[in-house]
Amino acid sequence: MAQSSPAESTGAPVKSAVRTVELLEYFAGHPGMHSLAEVHEALCYPKSSLYMLLRTLVELGWVETDLTGTRYGIGVRALLVGTSYIDGDEVVSAARPVLDKLAADTTETIHLARLDGSDVVYLATRQSQHYLRPFTRVGRRLPAHSTSHGKALLATYPDEQVRELLPATLAQLTEHTITDREQLIEELGRVRESGYAVDNEENTLGLRCYGTAIPYRRPARDAISVSTPVARLTPGREELIREALLAARDRLITAMRHL
Repeated sequence: MAQSSPAESTGAPVKSAVRTVELLEYFAGHPGMHSLAEVHEALCYPKSSLYMLLRTLVELGWVETDLTGTRYGIGVRALLVGTSYIDGDEVVSAARPVLDKLAADTTETIHLARLDGSDVVYLATRQSQHYLRPFTRVGRRLPAHSTSHGKALLATYPDEQVRELLPATLAQLTEHTITDREQLIEELGRVRESGYAVDNEENTLGLRCYGTAIPYRRPARDAISVSTPVARLTPGREELIREALLAARDRLITAMRHL
């Protein structure tokens, strides 16, 4: 009978697998091309092992190199895996018609995002009907504390658990970002009362976002939002956006119950 390896018998992580994932996550969080020295400084792996790991991942398509073969970045296979995650996700599928209607009702940019640790990851986007610089956030990761999605999702957790989820230091993305943990906790209390959260230029100057969690599970994992330039907001338009957002939330909850 074949004997189990120490890693298999103890349930300890396999070092090469851990390093592979950490390397891919490094590239995902640092777009562009990077030298071996840059990656080595960030991850502190032995240079010889790091080089062999990079070359293996290049051959498999998970990492790409520039024309010189000395700089490395994320490869196309990572995109294929990421796309398959979105294509196979039940929430994304159920949300498509809801996001389409919310975009039509508000004519603004719509996002669906998922909480991952102390960040939110964007899963789907509908672009504004107004003329704006084109952009997409699908696959992008942002701090939960600075977004309406994130605050709406954090509000579904007890305060003590929120404190455990948040990093020790809250990054300041704009002059309006809440970086005091207790101030953020107070705001989450208001979010629980109103049913929606507001990102008041805390992530991008000139942009206000309204977000609400989709509580088909508790704590919630997913949220939807409406983003609009502050210059286009009037009291009446703000009310229209909030009502459309909460109605979309209710439709998506209903859709999720039928899955």
